[in-house]
Amino acid sequence: MPRDSEPYEPAKPKAVATAKPVAGRCLCGAVQFEIDYPARWAWHDHSGASRRAHGAAYATYVGSWRKRFRFTKGKAGITRFEDKAAQTARSFCTRCGTPLIYERARSPHMVNIPRALFLSRTGRQPLYHIGIEELQEWTYSGAPLVPLKGFPGVMWQRSKKNKRVDDGGLL
Repeated sequence: MPRDSEPYEPAKPKAVATAKPVAGRCLCGAVQFEIDYPARWAWHDHSGASRRAHGAAYATYVGSWRKRFRFTKGKAGITRFEDKAAQTARSFCTRCGTPLIYERARSPHMVNIPRALFLSRTGRQPLYHIGIEELQEWTYSGAPLVPLKGFPGVMWQRSKKNKRVDDGGLL
């Protein structure tokens, strides 16, 4: 309570604590970015376009509101590929080629970033699968792996052995 000689000042509202941003970067580090924690959502994209853009069985993305995404370094070092037929755009680092952003015209307020580019947790686990009908038969699907003898750090899926049929020599 202020004294009579002190001017009255209303109580200041408490500052709302915001989570720290989550940082990410391309392979060479020329391009860096951050999103506000937590991300909006995450998913695995099995579509042919994402598979070819990443050179992988599928791409895992983290979606963020565009207003919660910002480049912190190297924005000038980004190139962009627009697929007018699919109404999508993909951005890449011009130096190392790392895929950085995937944008869709139908979601203009969202930016989708490859999950592997983040340096820490994003606040969302990939719970969704998009384009699952395009899943390739050669994609690893969680089969048990065993160490490959003589090659430290290499795991492999042991092939199933054909069972020999013993006909008792009656042929």
